[in-house]
Amino acid sequence: MNQKEQGIFSLTVIVGALGFFVDIFDLLLFNIIRKPSLTSLGLSPQDVLIQGENILSWQMIGQLLGGILWGMMGDKKGRLSVLFSSIILYSVASIANGFVTDPHQYLILRFVAGFGLAGELGASITLVSEMLSKEKRGIASTIIATTGVLGAITAYFVFKLSNDNWRLCYFVGGGMGILLLLLRVSVMESSMFAKLKETNVHRGNFFMFFNNKERFLRYMRGIIIGLPVWYMIGVLITFSDQFGKEMGIENVDPAKALLFQYAALVLGDVSAGLLSNYIKSRRKTLFIYYGISSVFMLLYFLQNGGNATNMYLICAGLGLGSGISVLYITMSAEQFGTNLRATAAISIPNMVRGALPLVLLLFKGIRSVTNNYFTGGWICGLIVMSFAVIAAYNTKESYGKDLNFIETLFLI
Repeated sequence: MNQKEQGIFSLTVIVGALGFFVDIFDLLLFNIIRKPSLTSLGLSPQDVLIQGENILSWQMIGQLLGGILWGMMGDKKGRLSVLFSSIILYSVASIANGFVTDPHQYLILRFVAGFGLAGELGASITLVSEMLSKEKRGIASTIIATTGVLGAITAYFVFKLSNDNWRLCYFVGGGMGILLLLLRVSVMESSMFAKLKETNVHRGNFFMFFNNKERFLRYMRGIIIGLPVWYMIGVLITFSDQFGKEMGIENVDPAKALLFQYAALVLGDVSAGLLSNYIKSRRKTLFIYYGISSVFMLLYFLQNGGNATNMYLICAGLGLGSGISVLYITMSAEQFGTNLRATAAISIPNMVRGALPLVLLLFKGIRSVTNNYFTGGWICGLIVMSFAVIAAYNTKESYGKDLNFIETLFLI
């Protein structure tokens, strides 16, 4: 089949969607099983909080580093090479996670898993962006992102149906990754990349993001506009039980908060993707969903007492606002030329994820100064959202952009 004729339900899109499903299943699994898994290793409640932040930070650092390597590999060797290599690495690491006996082993394997997970989404989005028409690529990206969201929901129910057997959950995640390799065999490489590979154009040079001011700012804006998503997931949702205590709300389960957020994120991704196609603007849609996120972040911090159900419903609202995830990931592929597209589309989402340790450090710093967990949370959110809005305001519209172009190698 001519690649120009591929539809939104082609094998490339379906396999990309299933790949992201497994990716998110494994990525968010630690957020769901953080407390029971660390408690079962003999940690005190205080150590569970400290080690939980530490392990989550190193998982995201692994993603940041993996995003750079897999991105360069995607432009040098091909998009498919990343999809095969990354899934093998994170599947093996996930299975090994089921055998850990102490926090140190846990940290190392989550770092390795994070490194492997970094290649999945960006490579899939790059592939479908280059193989589908400009009218279809936004919808295809929405299908991939939405299917991935269902991975987090599935992870929650696998954990509950396994009678809280967190080790089994890691085996299931790794096993699904291995099975996905069988489907990947039939996926074709992008013809746009195949033609570029025959030329002498510089490909996959990560340092090209830093040797030109305009390109550097384009890259940094791509990262900053996605930060609110991981602030909401990595701070408000993951530590919702701690915020609940600060606000007088008892029995908040972070795993259930994540379930509500990701259930609503399905609607958020679908509606954001369809809306950006309908109004023909990624940028305008981005601002709409920033507004939704801001409203529910405000409601989150206005809670005073109440019950866990209210917290879960607000977390669902945060999930709806997190529909910006499908936008910034699609935009990261559309903003850069073919010779840097995989490097950008793979590294940007992982730079966003990898920035979570910095967000957590900011959160810790503010709460140490204010001596208040609650105050540290809302000030951190205000800073992150403000920077994101400024970055989005200065980002060029990319809807309908012709992607058959290259980035030139020149210095400032």
